[in-house]
Amino acid sequence: MTALLSGDVGNVLNFLGAVSALGAAAMGLVDATKAFGGGASNFGFGYIRDAVTPFLPTASGARNPNVEFDILRTLRANWVNGVAKADQKAKAKALIHLGLTQGSAGQLAAVAGVDAAKLQSLAAKTAAGTAPSQDEINVLGQFDVVLSAILDQAYERGDQKYRNACKVLALIFSTILGGFGGWFVFGNGAVPTGPQLVLSLLVGFIATPLAPISKDLATSLQAAVSAVGTIKR
Repeated sequence: MTALLSGDVGNVLNFLGAVSALGAAAMGLVDATKAFGGGASNFGFGYIRDAVTPFLPTASGARNPNVEFDILRTLRANWVNGVAKADQKAKAKALIHLGLTQGSAGQLAAVAGVDAAKLQSLAAKTAAGTAPSQDEINVLGQFDVVLSAILDQAYERGDQKYRNACKVLALIFSTILGGFGGWFVFGNGAVPTGPQLVLSLLVGFIATPLAPISKDLATSLQAAVSAVGTIKR
């Protein structure tokens, strides 16, 4: 550490390289959790489940756990697999539209806050192959606008939670890895204590936020040193 603080460029570059590797290793551990039931990929799906569930009735308007399970399992599979959000929203909307029948229209209309009678009439005419009126088409448009807004909010909040949770997990992993690194470097077979332990944990703690830019910092520093060397010559 003394050599690092002395300003030796080689030590600074080595430090940045180590921090970058530590951050990458922590992110790798976060990604590895996905092998166990989806791991970190499950973060955020709760927002989607809560938003979609009220729109999943049966033909009679009563809740059907089997139908809900199948649809939510499909949406969860897309979420865990990292399908593009636009495609996930389209799939969710399509599945909800499939459940729009004359029997379920009243419940769906109540959830979306649109005219239930017109939505029921639209569903009945669609099933009979009859052309709907303009008012009924307008009600369907209102229903789609509300549904799209709800899905947008759910997927955006879910994505935000997923990203933040992964960052926290990576921070925890990198701090632990930093402690182990300090054990190997300073411990000599014993657990490091005092300033050495604090330094090890601090390096691990900053590794995750610093890792994405450490390579650029190292490259910029090398370029700056080369430029100064050229001027001196």
